[in-house]
Amino acid sequence: MTPTLAEYTTLGLGGPAGTFVAASSEPHLIEAVRAADAVGDSLLLIGGGSNLVIADDGFPGTVIHVNTRGLDYRQAADAADVVEVTVAAGEDWDGVVAAAVAEGLAGLESLSGIPGRAGATPIQNVGAYGREVAEAITRVRVYDRQEARIRIIPNERCSFTYRSSLFKSAEDRYVVLDVTFRLTRQELSMPVRYAELAAELGVQMGERAGVGEVRSAVLKIRARKGMVLNPGDRDTRSAGSFFTNPVLATKELARAEAAAAARAAGRVPRYEAGAGLVKVPAAWLIEHAGFAKGYGAPGPARVSSKHTLALINAGDATTADLLALAREIVSGVRATFGVTLTPEPILVGVTL
Repeated sequence: MTPTLAEYTTLGLGGPAGTFVAASSEPHLIEAVRAADAVGDSLLLIGGGSNLVIADDGFPGTVIHVNTRGLDYRQAADAADVVEVTVAAGEDWDGVVAAAVAEGLAGLESLSGIPGRAGATPIQNVGAYGREVAEAITRVRVYDRQEARIRIIPNERCSFTYRSSLFKSAEDRYVVLDVTFRLTRQELSMPVRYAELAAELGVQMGERAGVGEVRSAVLKIRARKGMVLNPGDRDTRSAGSFFTNPVLATKELARAEAAAAARAAGRVPRYEAGAGLVKVPAAWLIEHAGFAKGYGAPGPARVSSKHTLALINAGDATTADLLALAREIVSGVRATFGVTLTPEPILVGVTL
């Protein structure tokens, strides 16, 4: 019997697959992809299901659940204190971070607690608490569906940008097989770049702390926000942050500031994003547009009571319920601040 895809997503949403394949080895994964391509079937790859919003009707094509495993540690040829860690796409991401920290390797500790699997991290250029995986990735090994061969793509050709990459922009072409990270063997973390994390650690911005201390602090912060999976906490039944932080030009920021002043909301928070651009926290815009934590309760789809950026399935929601809430938020933020929010999860069979 074909499973319901809700069983494979952190939101617990999504209808049936046309064909479902569980791939536990790289050859099996590639074989399944080639079989789908040979008959012209549409293809959906699922790992931890933490960044997916799937239609209630499901996915009519082939769904491949990526379960490949393997971590390989190799001493870098150019530096005695550097280790290259190659991780199979199906490895649990937080397990990878925990293993790196246990090995005394710095570079991933700020990315602790993020749900999902390693193969998804370069696609979204996963980031949190001041760091992105692009800073540690040296290469991504993929199966190129267009050329029907395995390729190795170095970091500089991955086109990493904020929450995007070559693999996201050409999502129908590349299947991530494994990812290699360049990590440093040291007791102290990478410099802390995020104010909330620095405060939790009791250090100044730019300072370092123990690698294990940073991991523990990040997990504590994420747990307070419902961003660490917990079967007993329905606030964690989400796809993580549902919207990306918008990047605004000067004119757009001025319009948002005028709207904030009219509502006596104070100064719009912003972070430099280069070339005269600033990044504005989507959570701040959402809250000040009238969508507080818990908005939508007691409805089946609502804003998390712990984090404004997370939209949750409170127990019996449908994908249609969740998207109705998302559209309401997008419309409200646009009407209030003139800013259009963009969803961060991959939408399958649905649109905003």
